[in-house]
Amino acid sequence: MEVIATESIDPNEIYGKVKKENAGSVVMHYAVVREKTGEQITKTVEFQRDGDIENELKSITDDMRQMWQLEDVFIARRLGTLQVGEVISVVATSAPHREDAFDACRYGIERLKTMRTVKKTEQ
Repeated sequence: MEVIATESIDPNEIYGKVKKENAGSVVMHYAVVREKTGEQITKTVEFQRDGDIENELKSITDDMRQMWQLEDVFIARRLGTLQVGEVISVVATSAPHREDAFDACRYGIERLKTMRTVKKTEQ
């Protein structure tokens, strides 16, 4: 499942979506706005649509399902102006075995970081 969110993301809701009877492992990663990048202090980060986000997110989840044995995949990407500590994105995977869940989650995280359809501006 792919979600483009403009409001905060609830971790409990996501866990409820990806847990499955045959899943022995559920892995969730939240990217958050950090206060400092190197020496630069961040007040807010703005994420804007710059293309077909829906299609790019679907491509990521499709690739994950082809590469690993997963029960479910959930990816959420925030848009708008976010404050320090707010969740930017979520990748959650469930799988019968932890290796697939961890590897797929890491892959999804790396792909989200390189999205071409989201423009980031830090203030």
